[in-house]
Amino acid sequence: MDNEIIFDNVSKFYGEVLGVNRVALSIPPGITSLVGPNGSGKTTLMNLMTGLIQPTRGSITVRGMSPKDPENFFRTVGYCSQFDSYPKGFTGYQFVYSFLRLFGITHAEANDKAWAAIQRVGLEEAAKRKIAGYSKGMRQRIKLAQALSSDPQVLVLDEPLNGLDPLVRAETIALFREFATAGRHLILSSHVLHEVDIISDQVILMAAGYVVAEGQIRAVREEIEDHPMQILIRCQQPQRLASRLFEHDHVVEVKVHSDGGGLLVKTKSADRFYLLMNEIAAGNIDIETVAPVDDDVNSVYGYLIGSEEPTR
Repeated sequence: MDNEIIFDNVSKFYGEVLGVNRVALSIPPGITSLVGPNGSGKTTLMNLMTGLIQPTRGSITVRGMSPKDPENFFRTVGYCSQFDSYPKGFTGYQFVYSFLRLFGITHAEANDKAWAAIQRVGLEEAAKRKIAGYSKGMRQRIKLAQALSSDPQVLVLDEPLNGLDPLVRAETIALFREFATAGRHLILSSHVLHEVDIISDQVILMAAGYVVAEGQIRAVREEIEDHPMQILIRCQQPQRLASRLFEHDHVVEVKVHSDGGGLLVKTKSADRFYLLMNEIAAGNIDIETVAPVDDDVNSVYGYLIGSEEPTR
């Protein structure tokens, strides 16, 4: 589709070293987070979708365009790398302005666009200072300003929240949401997994060069058929409730919570479990809350790659 990012059986090898292998994705507009440890293939995937490297096998289209058509492609895609690379002696303004001039636009238009992007990331006061004197967070923001300055339809950001203080981080997340709500793509990688949950419309989970799951968190969680779902129940009579739960075959484990104020339950069928809880709640056991423990990207990723189970 012309409004999606399509990976059609894409593999990338660096000699005999695997970058990504057999990636088949259709990424819709909105915010998509790439999640995985170092070496999982996230940066390779980003470099492929921005045209910085070409696939060994397969093909990529970004909103109907091929990375092999760079003159038009780079007007559509903005990229903010994880790594710093600035011309020596440049100010923040010069960094953004010179990038825009590469598109062949006039001085006046490049000047207006550069200042608009700098204002958008809140760096007006520092714009005429040399980047060499910027803090980590300021360098992150000036890179983001450059990526935004050409008004791209696709924004690809590698670890964009690193080094940002809490206030700027919240403002940047709001900026991401504003960008995506206009029907555009925002692809980001992050190790701050609770923020991935807050930010993302969907996630792509990667390990060892492969896409191990993709979709919304809840949808991905439902793919894990062989791993029971964990649910935390807060109640006044945990022992009594536990005896009721053990009567049902879809409940595989029940533990009293460490603080004594509830149960941690594992079930093979979330749907049947929630129906059961409705029945019990209508009886004479006082249930305060029922909440999934592992309905977040950190836990889902842990299950898929075999790390320890989450605690909460």
